[in-house]
Amino acid sequence: MRGFFGLVVFSTLFFTGFFASQTKADSTPKDAESVEQIRVKAEQGDAVAQLSLGTRYFFGLSVPQDYKQAVTWLRKAAEQDGNAMAQFNLGLMYEGAGGVQRDYAQAVAWYRKAAEQGDVAAQSNLGSMYFYGKGVVQDYKRAFAWYRKAADQGDAVAKSAEQADVALKIMAKFVEHYTTVAQSNLGWMYFNGKGVVKDNAQAVVWYRKAADQGDAAAQSLLGLKYAHGEGVPQDYKQAVAWYRKAAEQGYAGAQSNLGLMYERGEGVAQDFKQAVAWYRKAADQGDAAAQSNLGGMYVRGEGVVQDFEQAVTWSRKAAEQGLAGAQNNLG
Repeated sequence: MRGFFGLVVFSTLFFTGFFASQTKADSTPKDAESVEQIRVKAEQGDAVAQLSLGTRYFFGLSVPQDYKQAVTWLRKAAEQDGNAMAQFNLGLMYEGAGGVQRDYAQAVAWYRKAAEQGDVAAQSNLGSMYFYGKGVVQDYKRAFAWYRKAADQGDAVAKSAEQADVALKIMAKFVEHYTTVAQSNLGWMYFNGKGVVKDNAQAVVWYRKAADQGDAAAQSLLGLKYAHGEGVPQDYKQAVAWYRKAAEQGYAGAQSNLGLMYERGEGVAQDFKQAVAWYRKAADQGDAAAQSNLGGMYVRGEGVVQDFEQAVTWSRKAAEQGLAGAQNNLG
């Protein structure tokens, strides 16, 4: 499923993207003045200070970005007293976030150390390593077990935000997202019967937990369950509501599905112009189904002026991605 894989890769991609957006806002003069105090504590062996300093070096937060220094300080924190957040960060770096040569076995080793201490982000990522067989033998049951541990923690990770240091506050905010990653992935595993007996009702339960926290992929998948009546009574209005939440966050799959609901008049008044508008948003992001459907709207002149050249253009884009229906339409 498109939604699941998008969630799993969230680990290193979100890690770097999230901090890039936070660094500028949080690198204030006041914060910069505290860096030397943190360094003194780190050199004296304070694991929390070592973690903070390593995090700062990785992202260039009030210090010049320096991956080697980041690894040095994170490793000190991870090794000297088993600091779980530092262990998790090292796992991310070995998985591919940067600073060291990619080594999935090492990533698994560090994730496991942190996960066994209850670190929700490490538990979620360790589940992903087992799901994909990265650094370990692929094992859906183990993947499910680690996702479940992370998902069950709910809001418990918020306690990390009590740290006074700005770098750790940012990290705590980032870590909270891993609960939703695990919840959504559990939903996928229940729906597909991977590592657990297939159970649509349980899939809906976990999708809803993640969707309620704003996860776009989970919102889109929950909409799909309502549209198809899988694990819940079929309800097109609920499907539209969840698709819209995800679509407004820019999630292409939901935009495409919302377009389809407008085209068919399911859960919403039929509106070809709205269908075209949502198909186009998704198509511009490369969604093959939306590209094919947009091509169909141009063929029929529904919501747009009939235009066979545009129809061929969009159908070809979908066909080139291997969408059979579009390939058949092109002949």
